[in-house]
Amino acid sequence: MKAIVVRDQAAGTAGMALVERPEPPAAINDVVVQVHASGFVPTETEWPSTWTDRADRDRTPSIPGHEMAGVVTTLGYGTTGLSVGQRVFGITDWHRDGTLAEYVAVEARNLAPLPGDVDFTVAASLPISGLTAWQGLFQHGRLQAGQSVLAHGAAGAVGTMVTQLARGAGAYVIGTGRAADRQKALDFGAQEFVDLDNDSLEDVGGVDLVFDVIGGDIQHRSAGLIRSGGTLVTVVGPSEARPAVGLTVDFVVESDRTQLSEIVQRVRDGRLRTNIGNVATLDNAVAALNPTERINGKTIIRVRP
Repeated sequence: MKAIVVRDQAAGTAGMALVERPEPPAAINDVVVQVHASGFVPTETEWPSTWTDRADRDRTPSIPGHEMAGVVTTLGYGTTGLSVGQRVFGITDWHRDGTLAEYVAVEARNLAPLPGDVDFTVAASLPISGLTAWQGLFQHGRLQAGQSVLAHGAAGAVGTMVTQLARGAGAYVIGTGRAADRQKALDFGAQEFVDLDNDSLEDVGGVDLVFDVIGGDIQHRSAGLIRSGGTLVTVVGPSEARPAVGLTVDFVVESDRTQLSEIVQRVRDGRLRTNIGNVATLDNAVAALNPTERINGKTIIRVRP
């Protein structure tokens, strides 16, 4: 099969190459999926799991990409809940070869059925961004109607999901980003926007939940905005920022079939829009994932026409 591999951590995405690899076998409780579309998170080349297995052994050259949509072709021994020929989407294991390939082996529990009226390209853009937003807001942030959310990176793949899901839950959303992101953040539902380069973040006042995708100084300043009983939720690693009267939660997104089904249903009924900036073929994936200019939205690799 054709696949994109990475070999050199120092080179990052610039070290990607399109190669031929053997098709993966289905282990116990696995399925093999013929990938139709794949997502990629630009920070993957910084993740230890891209380069080593769980025993810290080198596993390069490895296939990146951990979100996909496709069709089940093989069931592993003991696999239940899915069938050959079924449309599915979801997240693959961080420590195993990923989805920038024509086929991927993945534990069946990490996948959800994909309704026939949702395009593979749309579905491949949902798993990491959608689940990150869902889990940060509702599991870790315990968001309630009437609360306020400060959504950093509000025009990005995660931020647009955070904004829409928070608004759908009855929250008031203040988005942040660069000046050029203002209109997009507002189009996706932010009720206010803070230009982090030119506006004063502190003018926001108190909020109930901060959703942080930036870290550093912005995260520390945001902690000071948390109201009593509020939460700073972050996905950029362990945090030293602590609200004076609230909680800080850092988390890594987990696959969840029920949540995936909830997210895709919101896409079907128009409550949730995707944020896709570019679609490229597998043959052109290396160039697409090394853009020479900023892409406004998520890049999806369409593996099959």
